[in-house]
Amino acid sequence: MSQTATRIKGVASVMVPVSDQDAAIEFYVDKLGFEVRADIPFGDGNRWIEVAAPGAATAIALVQPRPGDPVGIDTHVGLATDDIDADHAALKARGVDVDDEVSRMGGPVPPLLWFRDQDGNTLMLAELEA
Repeated sequence: MSQTATRIKGVASVMVPVSDQDAAIEFYVDKLGFEVRADIPFGDGNRWIEVAAPGAATAIALVQPRPGDPVGIDTHVGLATDDIDADHAALKARGVDVDDEVSRMGGPVPPLLWFRDQDGNTLMLAELEA
């Protein structure tokens, strides 16, 4: 091991800025089927909230934006599924702002789609082989 190596072991969470944490919990739990992993008050009325797909190693932290930071961003967060067509239909049925069609580029690019949360934050869903 190199003398300059760190002790970083993985990605614990990715942060998505939201305008209303309770509305975000509702979206991620009720619409996506995630579970709340943490909801911890701190400071002056702040909360650290993490949600994740059941069994997932990495969580999404639903954070209040820092002053001047926007919500409704392209998060560059990619989620995985083993049946994108079923999830596409389920998201539409639950009223999620999801692309009209699954993108099928062929080749090494898996079928994928983009959807937006309650604040317009964009996330990607890709069908990955098991």
